[in-house]
Amino acid sequence: MNVKSSKARKQRKNFFECPLHEKRNSLAGHLSKDLRKKMGKRGISLRKGDTVKVMRGKHSGKEGKITGVDYKKRLVFIEKITRKKSDGTEIQVGIHASKILVLDLEGDEKRFAKKTASGKSQAKQEKGGI
Repeated sequence: MNVKSSKARKQRKNFFECPLHEKRNSLAGHLSKDLRKKMGKRGISLRKGDTVKVMRGKHSGKEGKITGVDYKKRLVFIEKITRKKSDGTEIQVGIHASKILVLDLEGDEKRFAKKTASGKSQAKQEKGGI
């Protein structure tokens, strides 16, 4: 989402009308201090299976795994964070990505490996790749 205009009206328009593959990039959360040192990044794109902690709002302090991500509405759904509907059924509460701290990553951490001075990731160098 590369916007050249400094006008707030155009910024908002681009924010709401950008394509889904660009909305995915804007759905990112901050990393915890130990992950920040390990990865060499401040934030990372959120995905299903990551362990997170809610930092703001009614559900602050609660931890859990991400069960779903809605790129269209820019919400993250976390296990055990639910509310009751009027008919008694429970539904998950969507939480905005900016209110979340990532505690642990799911799956292949080589994908998020630190880049070295030559621009190659450590995982590729260990493999002997280009």
